[in-house]
Amino acid sequence: MSQLNLTADQILAFAVEALEDVKGDKITVLNVGSHTDMMDYMVICTGTSKRHVNALGQNVFEHLKGQGLQPLGSEGRGMGSDWVLVDLHDVVVHVMTEEARAFYDLEKLWDIKPEQL
Repeated sequence: MSQLNLTADQILAFAVEALEDVKGDKITVLNVGSHTDMMDYMVICTGTSKRHVNALGQNVFEHLKGQGLQPLGSEGRGMGSDWVLVDLHDVVVHVMTEEARAFYDLEKLWDIKPEQL
């Protein structure tokens, strides 16, 4: 449970909505709650360029703030990065370029079957 009594599922829904609003590609949700106490869900999304990755991360951050949730933090926003991370308490969002996503392959690292949206 997180700020303002938002459940992890509600935070997840808002985060996915924010990614879809800015045309995020290949949005994948990993349910990692049984593997770690740090979060319930990990969301991985692909952006078409570093600028798009930044816009996606910024939209997630701002959208959740608009829902009353103060994100714990983010890394890579506004830096021309190929990977932006937004920590939303029970949900962590990773937005990456196609190249970064292929290189780091977080889905394989966690070895969890992704939930298809």
